[in-house]
Amino acid sequence: MVFLDGTSLTLDDLERIAVDHVPVALAPAAAARVSAARAVVDTHAMRPEPVYGINTGFGALAEVAIPPDQLAALQVNLVRSHAAGVAEPLSTAEVRAVMALRANVLARGCSGIRVATLEALLALLNAGVHPRVPSRGSVGASGDLAPLAHLALVLIGEGEVLGDGGRSVENSSRTSEFSTDRPPSPGADALRSAGLTPVELGPKEGLALINGTQASTGVLALAVLRAARLARAADIAAAMSIDALRGSVRAFDPRVHAARPVPGQQASASNLRALLEGSALNASHGECGKVQDAYALRCTPQVHGAAREAVAFAHRLASIEANSATDNPMVFAEEGDIVSGGNFHGAPVALAADTLAIGLAQLATISERRTDRMMTPKESGLPAFLIRDSGLNSGLMMAHVTAAALTAEIKTLASPASVDTIPTSAGREDHVSMSMGAALKAARIADLVSHVLAIEVLAASQALDLLAPLTTAAPLRRAHEAVRTVVPTLTTDRPPAPDIAALSALISDGTFERACTLQLV
Repeated sequence: MVFLDGTSLTLDDLERIAVDHVPVALAPAAAARVSAARAVVDTHAMRPEPVYGINTGFGALAEVAIPPDQLAALQVNLVRSHAAGVAEPLSTAEVRAVMALRANVLARGCSGIRVATLEALLALLNAGVHPRVPSRGSVGASGDLAPLAHLALVLIGEGEVLGDGGRSVENSSRTSEFSTDRPPSPGADALRSAGLTPVELGPKEGLALINGTQASTGVLALAVLRAARLARAADIAAAMSIDALRGSVRAFDPRVHAARPVPGQQASASNLRALLEGSALNASHGECGKVQDAYALRCTPQVHGAAREAVAFAHRLASIEANSATDNPMVFAEEGDIVSGGNFHGAPVALAADTLAIGLAQLATISERRTDRMMTPKESGLPAFLIRDSGLNSGLMMAHVTAAALTAEIKTLASPASVDTIPTSAGREDHVSMSMGAALKAARIADLVSHVLAIEVLAASQALDLLAPLTTAAPLRRAHEAVRTVVPTLTTDRPPAPDIAALSALISDGTFERACTLQLV
């Protein structure tokens, strides 16, 4: 069980909640903070002075006073009116991440929600009831209002849940966790089936549920963790390609990388040295006379290392955001104050997501170049398109074309979203972050990169087969054997699509990396 206290949630814990369905609970100390903040809200709700979000309208309607007998209706109307999302829903894993993050922020004790309402959100998560949250509709300030409103609708017995009544599918794989192809169900039915009761919102509670960056942060956090796995898989794929292309390991000399001490670059170079150590293939061309390799081989640590730095930057900001109060207004129980601010602005999330997207694009562009070199006999010394009887057979010709198409799409998606802003709410919200768009793009890029790397692994594995009886290094032999458990050697033409999908899954679930039995950094 993961205990939420608003300050110590790690991204690894978040993934356990989102993907592995580990249960959650409210830490006792957090419950005390939440109760103290709620007392402040109750005090202000009984006063005639206007306090934003408690007895006023919202956004450009902040100057409209709401009478005491309509404060509960104000919160319900807020949730209903802000549930304006469109397009395909977030996946089960993403929705669970958003729910856990919102609960963690509420647990910090700056939102003014009741403990019972927070506990109801945790019960929804633990019961595996997953609101259907459309992915589009947030500009990332004031937070992710539309996505979080769709989440809150189910809590009050309205809205829709993801298929199968919103309940979890037992033993679901990481891949199926990101599927959204099951038809939705009414939220009220899902609550009833789970034995849960709809929440009756009190003053400020609707705002406390929807005002924050948790939708974009949840999507970003899962993309960051996936990107870290892709960076390690990219080193393995590159090592296989380098050996298959009979590249030199001299460029990975630790002295070279000590002279430019970028941590990500040093980590990638270290991985490549470990992965290629003891390769008979590498030893076979030690005296070939080639002075240096093409950049796609020789500069792998520099490019992969820069991508790793982007992942690290995004990981740091996502980790901070996961434990930050991003509400407005914020409640400070010790002073009895309620203060309007701007922590809901998703600029940090947007910049992190855009940086991650650009870093992932680097992994794709250099991977595609290595794949291309394996297609050409002049560069590889192997049969054209890595198939014997080429001409009669087209081999991996179109697999490489797919890698090129995906890489081109990644380049387009990597264009930053955070540089844009469109004023909303009658000009009151005059600068917005576009953090949700940035996070969705980064997540999409991560999926595409897994397929680009899968194509490189497909090509490199085929090349290594063609180079037999010479063998690669032991860690890469084990990775190659893992590939061959799901994709046989290509002897005559067959559709490559199933092979690409199988290898993408092998990379995404970590099997490919674990097969090396090396502790990659």
